[in-house]
Amino acid sequence: MTQTTKVVAITGASSGIGEATARRLAAGGHRVFLGARRTGRLERLVEEITREGGTAAFRKLDVTDAADTRTFVDAALAEYGRVDAVVNNAGLMPLSPLAALKTEEWNRMIDVNVRGVLHGIAAALPAMRAQGGGHFVNIASVGAYEVSPTAAVYCATKFAVRAISEGLRQESAGDIRVTLVSPGVTESELADSISDPEAREAMQSYRAVALPASAIAEAIAYALSQPPEVDVNEIVVRPAASAQ
Repeated sequence: MTQTTKVVAITGASSGIGEATARRLAAGGHRVFLGARRTGRLERLVEEITREGGTAAFRKLDVTDAADTRTFVDAALAEYGRVDAVVNNAGLMPLSPLAALKTEEWNRMIDVNVRGVLHGIAAALPAMRAQGGGHFVNIASVGAYEVSPTAAVYCATKFAVRAISEGLRQESAGDIRVTLVSPGVTESELADSISDPEAREAMQSYRAVALPASAIAEAIAYALSQPPEVDVNEIVVRPAASAQ
């Protein structure tokens, strides 16, 4: 294995940014271990990556379950012998005004977007420290820097991911690298989870200009490609034709 080849575990890998990242990293020679709830999609993705000469494996994953996330990382360790990086990508975005009182959706966002990242860190951090290093890439959003109507809870979860990432970076100087990647509007299935009519209509206009998921995959690949002494802390990627 060359110095630049890594074992990378990716959550939320069945579509969107996660899928694009799996394809990009595998094409670059990295070995990827993929997790998501939709195993049929993961199986097809692994088959396609393998057919194209890459190395990939998968396991069903619910990031809201800490024990399941530990089992996911353990399975990656069993498959490849180490885990060099974890891309905490799984996320939800069911936007709605606070007055709509969609508390179940709020709680689900907190569970996936915040607890899911914490579970990924908790599952992989001991193994990374034991092997002498590792890299967490946490996917946030431009919503980690600004708040807009209908997005208060979503933005709160992404502000939290930003804070968690910075805290981990400060506590881990020297052995664990941490990168926060914050996409602007990107082609994905996130908007499909919006049940509020007002928020859904607003999102259709907002998404008139969108990045391909491959653009975010390239940013992740860039962060992972840096030499050990370089830690890319934050990357914000927006469509050139959009102010947001």
